[in-house]
Amino acid sequence: MTSALKGFVHSTESFGSVDGPGIRFIVFMQGCRMRCEFCHNPDTWNMGGGIEMTTDEVLDMAKQYQEFWGEKGGITISGGEPLLQIDFIIELFQKAKAEGINTTIDTCGQPFTYDEPFFNRFEELMKVTDLLLMDIKHIDSQKHKELTMWRNESIIDMTQYLSKIGKPVWIRHVLIPERTDYDEYLKRLGDYIATLDNVHKVEILPYHKMGVYKYEALGIPYKLEGIDPPTQERVENARKLLRCNEYKGYLQAN
Repeated sequence: MTSALKGFVHSTESFGSVDGPGIRFIVFMQGCRMRCEFCHNPDTWNMGGGIEMTTDEVLDMAKQYQEFWGEKGGITISGGEPLLQIDFIIELFQKAKAEGINTTIDTCGQPFTYDEPFFNRFEELMKVTDLLLMDIKHIDSQKHKELTMWRNESIIDMTQYLSKIGKPVWIRHVLIPERTDYDEYLKRLGDYIATLDNVHKVEILPYHKMGVYKYEALGIPYKLEGIDPPTQERVENARKLLRCNEYKGYLQAN
């Protein structure tokens, strides 16, 4: 008898309202290879942490809140980086779609590759995924590495592939003074997003300090010490340069 597939889950949120359309049940998966300086969940980095759960356990937990989802809500898988546990997400989403549940993935895209066996598994995942929330940390690959310890080529490859297959995407960009809040890079990112055919929404996420206490508790140096959140003026400037108002939002027209 084959044992049930299990994933490592960091935590869940019952009534998420910003990670996809409608009200969402959000599953934060454990494990991430990137080390973003602004990450507010460094406790999700460890690949061996979290709580082991089966896909049935996660789905049963989510369905307890299904009556609150309405027509647009559903399940969002976040992290950490959910694509590091791709087989678990495939099985979970296959079961969710069999019950008509909207499925969304919040990902940075870093694990993406055309190499096998990952790419075949990714194609399977896309068959049961309705929407991706795609974080582009920095449009410049070297600056991306300085900010996250990884270059962005795999992330750009993934955005190109999702555009090719027409998979709905929301693009997210964290605005950080002294890191990403420069007009040159914002214009480049805005121009790049405009080349994609599948973007339904573009969001600016202002940098915040709400996760600093976690670094202190974990004994991890906080690299953005002394950097304050962006002003509202800079947020509006970024929204203009990324042309956020030109994107209407997934499901809003349905």
